[in-house]
Amino acid sequence: MGKRWLKERKREYYYRKAKKMDYRSRASFKLMQIDDKFKVLPRGGAVADLGAAPGGWLQVAKERVGPNGKVVGVDLQRIEPLKGVVTLQGDILREETVESLQEILGGKADTVISDMSPNISGSYSTDHARSVELCSHALDFARKTLRTGGSLVMKIFEGDMMGDFLTEVRKSFSMVKLHSPKASRSRSSEIYIIAKGFRGEPDTGAAKAADEE
Repeated sequence: MGKRWLKERKREYYYRKAKKMDYRSRASFKLMQIDDKFKVLPRGGAVADLGAAPGGWLQVAKERVGPNGKVVGVDLQRIEPLKGVVTLQGDILREETVESLQEILGGKADTVISDMSPNISGSYSTDHARSVELCSHALDFARKTLRTGGSLVMKIFEGDMMGDFLTEVRKSFSMVKLHSPKASRSRSSEIYIIAKGFRGEPDTGAAKAADEE
């Protein structure tokens, strides 16, 4: 990272605000703005945060669900401890990590949130495809973990595969919208999928029968 990049980052409004308010990441404000608009973090609810390091979203989730809520986070990197939050170091793409996370939750989640991003390769089409893949894993986890009526929030890079992926998300949720919070950088290609009203896993058998008719 160059000195110029670091200088620009330090001047950035949300970066300075996060430092001042003791949030671990400027991304904290993205989740705040999403929740202010869509009410995805219910008081007393259970939240699973995928790709949670360094913990900015965990901080916001815990504040919003309150002392009676449960917040669990997982990441490939170690997450520094946060009061009232349970963290797990592991790969959400591996089944054993999924099972461990569900065991820690101890039941169904009200909300699954994912700010996961691929390692940037420099090839936009590659990065977009990897982003869709990560979102597919988040969707799979949500289908296994959410209670009926639950919510899913996940970051995706815009691109030509997004339309088909949104169609897949709509199979399980009654409301699906795209949203770009003000805290996102203006030059960023990221956008957030907000899915509410979880209906359960899609009936693949019925879908297959319909395709064969």
